[in-house]
Amino acid sequence: MCGIVGVLGTHEAAPILVEALKRLEYRGYDSAGIATVNGGRLDRRRAVGKLVNLSDRLVHDPLPGKAGIGHTRWATHGEPNEKNAHPHRSGPVAVVHNGIIENFRDLRARLAAQGHYPETDTDTEAVAMLARHHLESGLTPVAAARATLAQLEGAFALAFLFDGEEDLMIAARKGSPLAIGHGDGEMYLGSDAIALAPMTDRITYLEEGDWAVITRAGAQIFDAQNRQTSREMRQIRMDAARIDKAGFKHFMAKEIAEQPTVLADALGAYLEGDTIRLPGQGVDFSRIERLTLVACGTAFYACLTAKYWFEQLARLPVEVDIASEFRYREPPVLPGTTAVFVSQSGETADTLAALRFCKGRADRILSVVNVETSSIARESDLALPIHAGVEIGVASTKAFTCQLNVLLLLAIEAAVARGHMSVQDRATLLTQIRGLPGLFNAALDRDASIEAAAQKISEARDVLFLGRGTMYPLALEGALKLKEISYIHAEAYASGELKHGPIALIDKTVPVIVMAPHDALFDKTVSNMQEVMARGGKVCLITDATGAAEAGEGVWQVITLPEVDSRLAPLLYALPAQLLAYHAAVAKGTDVDQPRNLAKSVTVE
Repeated sequence: MCGIVGVLGTHEAAPILVEALKRLEYRGYDSAGIATVNGGRLDRRRAVGKLVNLSDRLVHDPLPGKAGIGHTRWATHGEPNEKNAHPHRSGPVAVVHNGIIENFRDLRARLAAQGHYPETDTDTEAVAMLARHHLESGLTPVAAARATLAQLEGAFALAFLFDGEEDLMIAARKGSPLAIGHGDGEMYLGSDAIALAPMTDRITYLEEGDWAVITRAGAQIFDAQNRQTSREMRQIRMDAARIDKAGFKHFMAKEIAEQPTVLADALGAYLEGDTIRLPGQGVDFSRIERLTLVACGTAFYACLTAKYWFEQLARLPVEVDIASEFRYREPPVLPGTTAVFVSQSGETADTLAALRFCKGRADRILSVVNVETSSIARESDLALPIHAGVEIGVASTKAFTCQLNVLLLLAIEAAVARGHMSVQDRATLLTQIRGLPGLFNAALDRDASIEAAAQKISEARDVLFLGRGTMYPLALEGALKLKEISYIHAEAYASGELKHGPIALIDKTVPVIVMAPHDALFDKTVSNMQEVMARGGKVCLITDATGAAEAGEGVWQVITLPEVDSRLAPLLYALPAQLLAYHAAVAKGTDVDQPRNLAKSVTVE
């Protein structure tokens, strides 16, 4: 969601801040702004919409200064306009914020009694007003920030800048991620390492409850009990933070095309001969009685797919939960339960909250993440990286297939450990898995037929997706992708549920996308497909050559993929779902990489 950057440097801060904010655009935002201190004077510039609008503002109204903070805002409290854009200022203090201040109304009421009144609709302004109140009470900037933090309730990452203080920035983290970057005589602040990569490769992540006093000489970090502490300085790989389109029109197109490569890299990290090599001490599945899988959005659909694998291959009972619902229903976590949390960013607020609920309840906590230094990874007993590389497009593509890959390997390991798969059968299946990158390349060669189908689908107002078995979660994911970036209303159903209501929606204007490899369930799916066509419905069938031959006449569009083992089909069939959504969005002219109202990293509940 919202992106935060900060700099105490030796060069003009404004261009550095804007460039860093560009690297956070993938999070999603609707306004942007920066504030600097120059000659002891605090000032700011803000603009609604894309960062180019802020850049234009700065051309006509420059903002000098070598100390500054910047922000891209995804609106929560208050509509997206310049008044509500960050940084928020109250007298001598400016603040940028990611998260939600839950007690802002109470703070406003108390501040009103002191003569301080809000000028915006946001919760964040209460933070700036409170800090101003403490400054006017005679506290120093550091003491004022500390007193302010003590009165805040909610989740936040915060950065403070003060009038008259050109070598001071205060940072705080509770629930939302924040990282400090170390330079030579310069210091930086960012929501994640990607923002800071061009300036430094030395990063310190603030832990939960930490706050920091930052000067050009370094950072003093204090924990939630206000005790000075030290946090590990990590060196990030600069190549891991590269963000460019590599000649593609959109990041999403690039990331779809990268899937054969990143999948091969991920397999190289996990496979060693005919065995699966897990990080750390691995997982002893023979001692696990049940799994609880928890995630949001696309990662949730990866978990739904994994449920089939764990239960069919390993005979291991699995419960799958949406993270935002999990802890509020306070589910019983029975002895013998291992909890698995799946998140691309590793900072998803609901998933992190669910993980903390399971601490002390589940026997062990595992995470499947793309960012090994993320909060979810650090708070897990074992973090399993998916090795997808940086993903910029808001609609997840390569991270989804890499999540599926890790979950499938875990299910295979569980099957062997629990005596439901022989070592020989594992070796055979791993050989097939090693062939997946080649199958992905072959599937990418079908892009022209997928684009042709997508052009026609883009004309629809409503689209249905159908699938059976592991294709049901893939249908859910396909519908989500289409909704996310093309804004076409799409729903997915298990094929067998068609007659229990959704068939009422079928007419000649509603395309029905059927995901059906030629497997043990194919004939049943074709039967459902025939029910659609009998009512004038237009069927787009995604299958293999055998399935296409047996489907019969009357199919509107056919997308033919390479033959693949049914257990591996979810990975391969994710690709046409992604490409259908991508080409439909391009045909409609929507913002593919940064669709409206969406954020890449959802760091508030």
